[in-house]
Amino acid sequence: MSKRRRFKQSISLKDRLANFAEEALKKASNLPPGTDREEMLKKVRQADIASHMDEWTHSSEPQPPTRSNDDP
Repeated sequence: MSKRRRFKQSISLKDRLANFAEEALKKASNLPPGTDREEMLKKVRQADIASHMDEWTHSSEPQPPTRSNDDP
């Protein structure tokens, strides 16, 4: 069995997502209106959502309620 290559990220996920979104937005602004531009803008939105999800999962604020075994 081969061993997984593991390495520690030097840049946080939030920063990597922000950099990706910024670069993708620059590329999208240079593209003519059409499918390619829409796909690039979709990736920007996905990176933004992923950043917010990462922020939410690492927050110390109250989390939404979870369903208990007693609920129907």
